[in-house]
Amino acid sequence: MMTDHLANAFEVLVVDDEPAARELLLEFFQARGFTVTSAQDGRAAISALQRSNGSYGLVVTDLSLPGADGFAVLQAARQANSACYVVIVTGYASLDSAIRAVRVGAYDYLTKPFSLSQLELILDRIQDRIKLQESSRRLKPGPGNADFPERNESPAALLDTRLSAIEESLLRIERALKRDK
Repeated sequence: MMTDHLANAFEVLVVDDEPAARELLLEFFQARGFTVTSAQDGRAAISALQRSNGSYGLVVTDLSLPGADGFAVLQAARQANSACYVVIVTGYASLDSAIRAVRVGAYDYLTKPFSLSQLELILDRIQDRIKLQESSRRLKPGPGNADFPERNESPAALLDTRLSAIEESLLRIERALKRDK
């Protein structure tokens, strides 16, 4: 199974105030071998993240939550583990909230109702990204390696790369929102 490596890499936190949605997501991740925890509101999620020592590598959170919203959960997740993947789910999708989510660090944004196959695709993309990062670390550029000359990217070049990734995510979200209408 594609997600076996991911299940061993990190824990998942599911945050949703709707019990049925929370249970469905818990079962989805447990069936794929993940260690998964859930929270029913934003405050409980933030508390779990603060106590986690960065063990959560994936947080799937509703946007509209009692106690603290999904943006506050996203911020807490990124503070606890800067490499954490955060997926925002919402029944009240808007282009503004999608743009804000991506700009503040969400990995993806799903509108309710969504299919579990959409979540499976997100897991596949995360797995591919982690593999790419691991292979980049193994083949680290440096002096004496003719295949990978030393690269010192300027802060401006790094910012351009990040902005391109954000723009790509926003285009994908815009297409999804248009498709859902």
